Amino acid sequence: MKLAFIGLGSMGSAMADSLLSAGHELVVYNRTAERAEHLRRRGARVARTANEASRDVEAVVTMLADDAAVESVTFGEDGIVAGLAPGAVHVSSSTISVALSERLAAAHESARQGYVAAPVFGRPDAAATKQLWVVAAGPREDIDRCLPLLEALGRGVSLLGDSARAANVAKLAGNFVIASMLEALGEAMALSRKAGVAPEAFVGVFSSLFSRSPIFERYAGLIAKEAFAPAGFKASLGRKDMGLVLAAGQALAVPMPLASLLHDNLLAAVARGDGDLDWSVIGRLAAERAGLPPKS
Repeated sequence: MKLAFIGLGSMGSAMADSLLSAGHELVVYNRTAERAEHLRRRGARVARTANEASRDVEAVVTMLADDAAVESVTFGEDGIVAGLAPGAVHVSSSTISVALSERLAAAHESARQGYVAAPVFGRPDAAATKQLWVVAAGPREDIDRCLPLLEALGRGVSLLGDSARAANVAKLAGNFVIASMLEALGEAMALSRKAGVAPEAFVGVFSSLFSRSPIFERYAGLIAKEAFAPAGFKASLGRKDMGLVLAAGQALAVPMPLASLLHDNLLAAVARGDGDLDWSVIGRLAAERAGLPPKS
């Protein structure tokens, strides 16, 4: 396929690499142009604007940090909607609000363009090794056209129906589960550590109980070692996502008190200057509340 890719952070760069490796023709755009250099050396063309990147392609994929970043490259004369041809598809892999996903779907429909919400689960190392899991929703004809690129991004795709917002809700719900796990792991490790159980020993017990759960095991190890840098997923982004979870719950009249706790804990991490650390840093907050010193 002839594709555009917009957003070349640690996740986006690895995803764009996967598309090139799968044989797709690629034009890329990133606000910081230097991030596109390694892709240019691999054969990608570098565009000067999102509008330019979106011209004459079958689909454009966006992977950006938040709603504001997605809006900035989608709307306006330099944006995707203005550049994308009728019939071409915008595939949004960013973790964004349900409200913005609905707005994107409406804007592209008005422009006679397709829109597929396809956020991904996985950290940058998973993106680099094609171990992401994609959740996708949108009109079936648009999904079918984009399946080759979605399958090139990871190890599997879950299709969630014709309403694009379903994929965004599923991604937010999944991140809520992961954040809840981080809080539980942090509190459990603080309890066992204060009782004299070495964090590494607790991780051994934990792995025996919950084997074949790589997400749990990975984060248990990070909290035990206090290995919060470099971040695979920043605490500041986790705070943003828990805010989106709460907004989705409020819109649907779904009380989510644990999401409020997680949002506040991640907000505390950001306020302490830890926003650029991995979001598993909330495990350190649990240890500090228990009066435990940092690991040497």
